[in-house]
Amino acid sequence: MALAIYRKYRPATFGEVIGQEPIIAVLKESARQGKLAHAYLFSGPRGTGKTTTARLIAKIANCEKRSADKDFRAQGEPCNACRSCREIDEGRSIDTVEIDAASNRGIDEIRDLKEQVRTTPVSSSSKVFIIDEAHQLTKEAFNALLKTLEEPPAYVVFVLATTEPDRIPATILSRTQQFHFRHVPLENIVQKLTGIAVRESIVISKEALDLIASAAEGSFRDAESLLDQLVAFDGKNVTIREVESMLGNVGFDTLAAFAGFLLSGSTEHALMKLSEIEDGGYNLVQFAKDLIQYVRRVAVLKFNPGMAEVFRREYLAEHVLQLEAHAKLFTDEHLALLKSLIRAYGEMRYSQFPIIPLEVAVMGEAGKRT
Repeated sequence: MALAIYRKYRPATFGEVIGQEPIIAVLKESARQGKLAHAYLFSGPRGTGKTTTARLIAKIANCEKRSADKDFRAQGEPCNACRSCREIDEGRSIDTVEIDAASNRGIDEIRDLKEQVRTTPVSSSSKVFIIDEAHQLTKEAFNALLKTLEEPPAYVVFVLATTEPDRIPATILSRTQQFHFRHVPLENIVQKLTGIAVRESIVISKEALDLIASAAEGSFRDAESLLDQLVAFDGKNVTIREVESMLGNVGFDTLAAFAGFLLSGSTEHALMKLSEIEDGGYNLVQFAKDLIQYVRRVAVLKFNPGMAEVFRREYLAEHVLQLEAHAKLFTDEHLALLKSLIRAYGEMRYSQFPIIPLEVAVMGEAGKRT
């Protein structure tokens, strides 16, 4: 069975983790000094590298070459060649225990975990417990875990991962080193997808990669899974039309063109383009949502051009240039357009004819200019 792209290209070293540089710098320095903490809490959006980094910590704690070679240990990386590193990469290490708290959330499961904590490692120097979706644990389970986190054996490392850190009790937070993983910039995702496409001999346009990365909303895993899905259905020659068809979303160029019609007062062209989008079978509700976000960013750039630096984390450089060009067309009157689009989006979500509220919003703006 072929290995999924997101698993095949999962970072094997700290140096391969993209988009989380401040976190990686701290963890790598801890690895260099041999001073791993006994408990970590990784929080942040899905697919940003929390579980991958937890496994890297497991490899750092148990890498046999690090134990034997002082010079290599100073690099702060696992060797990925020793028995321990290979077992962790292959998911068969007895001493690295991964627990899905969504399905193992009760006090009985935590009691079992505490029993495992008491036993020494079988074939490694440390036991590493990775608790994914940690916020799903019950109050009783958290209470049972508390004492273990506070005074774990010297050979134990805990890594808790969560997308909802506000649901983690303060008593647990205070006993861990906390790191917040951020959304990965769009440019970084496109960069990685481009590298994967080259190595896998996938022919895909830059616009298609942009749309995949945008749809992933800052998640490497989601982007890689989307690319994998496209290759499975369409082979290794992927076009923007195929990406749009699978996602039901339009690409940036289509979105920008439509916004340009609205901002320049070309109502006739806007309605024609909207009809083409509907005929293409695209998700009009998602299109309206993306359009609102686009026009909102244009408005923000109009009143604060310095926000371009912020938007460069969400868009490619050429996309930001397009937003800046449209910002020059934006006037105070277009604020009413933005409000109309928001209102139309609310109506579209519950309408059997979602195109109508959007058409009314477009025609309404034309009526105000006559």
